[in-house]
Amino acid sequence: MPPLARRWGAALLIACVTCFMLFTSHRNLELARLNFSSSSSSSADAGPDSDWGSTPVSIRDRLQKPPQYPVTKMRQLPTGPPSRLPTVQTTFGPESDNDRKVRLERQAAVKDAFLRCWSSYRTKAWMSDELEPVNGGRKDTFGGWGATLVDSLDTLWIMGLKDQFYEAVAAAANISFETTSRAEINVFETNIRYLGGFLAAYDLSGDKRLLQKAKEVGEVLYLAFDTPNRMPQTRWNFHDASRGERQVAHDAVLLAEIGSFSLEFIRLSMLTGDPKWFDAVQNIMEALQKQQQKTRLPGMWPVVVDARRMDFGRHNHYTLGAMADSLYEYLPKTHALVGGLLPMYADMYNAAMDTAIRYNLFRPMVPDQKNILMAGMVLVGSENGKRVTQLRPEGQHLACFTGGMLALGGKLVQNDTHLQKGEQLMDGCVWAYKSMPLGIMPEVFHVLPCDSTDHCPWDEEKWKLAVVEEAGWGLSDNKENDLHKANRIINHKRLPQGFVSIPDARYILRPEAIESVFLLYRMTGRRDLPDSAWAMFQAIDSNTRTELANSALLDVTVKGGKPPMIHSMESFWLGETLKYFYLMFSEPDLINLDNFVFNTEAHPFKRLIP
Repeated sequence: MPPLARRWGAALLIACVTCFMLFTSHRNLELARLNFSSSSSSSADAGPDSDWGSTPVSIRDRLQKPPQYPVTKMRQLPTGPPSRLPTVQTTFGPESDNDRKVRLERQAAVKDAFLRCWSSYRTKAWMSDELEPVNGGRKDTFGGWGATLVDSLDTLWIMGLKDQFYEAVAAAANISFETTSRAEINVFETNIRYLGGFLAAYDLSGDKRLLQKAKEVGEVLYLAFDTPNRMPQTRWNFHDASRGERQVAHDAVLLAEIGSFSLEFIRLSMLTGDPKWFDAVQNIMEALQKQQQKTRLPGMWPVVVDARRMDFGRHNHYTLGAMADSLYEYLPKTHALVGGLLPMYADMYNAAMDTAIRYNLFRPMVPDQKNILMAGMVLVGSENGKRVTQLRPEGQHLACFTGGMLALGGKLVQNDTHLQKGEQLMDGCVWAYKSMPLGIMPEVFHVLPCDSTDHCPWDEEKWKLAVVEEAGWGLSDNKENDLHKANRIINHKRLPQGFVSIPDARYILRPEAIESVFLLYRMTGRRDLPDSAWAMFQAIDSNTRTELANSALLDVTVKGGKPPMIHSMESFWLGETLKYFYLMFSEPDLINLDNFVFNTEAHPFKRLIP
């Protein structure tokens, strides 16, 4: 272990312990993948929605009382005409009859997959959060408020399934967000899935019942902000709140979970005219902006922050991926949502990406020498009084969203470098899909970073020696013996060329790769991307399909036979993954990127445009 890594050992262990309650964030069970230490804490099974008891608890009384810590000076929504921001979506030329035929066939296949899953959910798990796709059971993982139903509303509309849409709206109208039997509520998840789902479905359909439900969710979430500094309790104890107990923000929260409210809260304030949600999110974002250049990696914020003391720069781990992701994603998207009326979001985005491009992005050494990029984790320490950074060259399926984010941001702020980097990041995810035996990218893997971003020839021997080191076997003076070790590891771990290790071989029906492929296609019109997307869909659908729906996979490195399943189908499979695949093969004007912006759960909100 390098000296720097040894010095960080204690700090890493502390970070792991302080993050145990953060183990089940939206982009799912991510803390384990950071490998902070070999003795990571493991409260995954006692996550934010673990059972408190079977008796439902209501916060109706709390909602009717004045706040314990009222806002002293309410920020008001910006006024004035929105700016005419640069065009995001490219202009597509005429489509040949054959291209249209192929596209519509692919679109129909995606729609069939959705309908199959929706029908099973409708008959076996209606109003529950999730369908268990193997045995047909049901489970409540996000408050018990019908997560799959609400998450799928806009997908139903987009796919033209209006009968199913109105049936689902009628059912959702009866959900009470004031009552749950869950111990804690993940405020971030409730925001992006439920509030985001209702807002997008309203923006698309104009059905006022949906705006009413969005306001109900917003009122409940707003209670989590009733703390002395108006920072939210991101893992909110619903039962304590129902008893009227005083709340304080927590001292260890995930960056993504406190920094990803701007799209939903601002859109809700825009639609209702009530500025309180805008004020709530601006309180967070202004504090983050104030400390942006004072962190240990100026321009970015660490994975874990202290909301109680409003200290957003103390920890050592900096990433665009798991646990930080959607904060960065929301910066350019909020700029687009409000039509440039809040310049701080573009400023924060530019500053963050300047740092991320310099420290987090890297080119991996791959067999075909393709010039691709990936986004890794940066650890920050000190040596002789100077800051020292160390890159962890990790690939995450979750981090595949970065390609679309940088491309979108590059378009909005007219930075061609961002667009280029975004395209290379997307290409890195497509490479990872194509390189795996099932054609599906794993959750987490490690690769070997190139010494130069300009010239990176494939060196099989160097790759194999890196495999040995990553496995912890250590290199000897006998290269032939080390290469023999490497071959054994590669065969045993089923490592494709270029992959140094695959510590998490799952695929949990994630959307991030197709999200970036879709966005880059809409922005560039690259003709190879529909075929890449179709190959991804075929691989995913054929390997995850059950008799009822589609299931997450335990190991995508298997060769031959059906991969083992996890028996899970999170709501984002219908709310995000299949939506992006459907839009990939749709007419370009269906959810035009110059009119809409997607939240991190793929819910499209109408942009403020001149």
